[in-house]
Amino acid sequence: MNVSGIAIIGGGNLGGAIAEGLLSSHYIKPASLTVTRRKTERINYLKEMGVDVTADNNAAVRGKSVVIVAVKPYKIAEVLKSLADDLAVDRPIVVSVVTGVDLADMQKWLPNDVPLFRAMPNTAIAIGQSMTCMSTNNGTEAQIETVSGLFNQLGKTVLIDDELMEAATVQAACGIAYAMRFIRAATQGGIEIGFDAQTAALIASQTVKGAAELLITRGHHPEAEIDKVTTPQGCTIVGLNEMEFRGFSSALIRGIKASYDKIGKIGNNDSQELVD
Repeated sequence: MNVSGIAIIGGGNLGGAIAEGLLSSHYIKPASLTVTRRKTERINYLKEMGVDVTADNNAAVRGKSVVIVAVKPYKIAEVLKSLADDLAVDRPIVVSVVTGVDLADMQKWLPNDVPLFRAMPNTAIAIGQSMTCMSTNNGTEAQIETVSGLFNQLGKTVLIDDELMEAATVQAACGIAYAMRFIRAATQGGIEIGFDAQTAALIASQTVKGAAELLITRGHHPEAEIDKVTTPQGCTIVGLNEMEFRGFSSALIRGIKASYDKIGKIGNNDSQELVD
């Protein structure tokens, strides 16, 4: 599907990061992108890049083939209802990056024949390395390819069932924090065995990045790569066994489950920190 124009409704931190990512990857020309915000002076930096900036949501979506909604959760019902008539004319793909609002709820505020998607990026979207999970209830294969292609400019994308979106928030959005905590602990360990803080942090961070790239590139199970560096009576297996004895894996699994239980009770706002 050809993307003739994109509107981003809500030019806060997340909306702005998406706009910058699409521009820097040359996915879309600045003149074909419109970003809205009530206080437009806050996104003058996008205007200076050639992006159409406006406070008028309705004007922004007219003639666009993709509309990305990046507002706060309490605003989404009002915003979608106010756009319904305009969206019914061109029937663009509507993509919500708003947390805690599922497809079934959003569909009530839109014309039935408007293709609707949810997408859950994480904070690494700011550097084009997001893990974005997306879902749809009425998108065609071509539309799924379009939305995947768009978010692939900002990292990696996977299509999941909508009922797994809360789990995706924990695994990908909260998961950034879990990975950071591992890096922090590895840095502290590095300091204890002799490195200065800056060097220890660099080694820990690059090692985690390399480990992730190995798995993504080769498609191997983590244990297959672990086996390559664990020799009989070696220092790696001794360290791994000590970590497991102290509850490393079980603590991580229990932490993920605790986050999931929490999100089920009160909803999630963590990844929405990007939305201003």
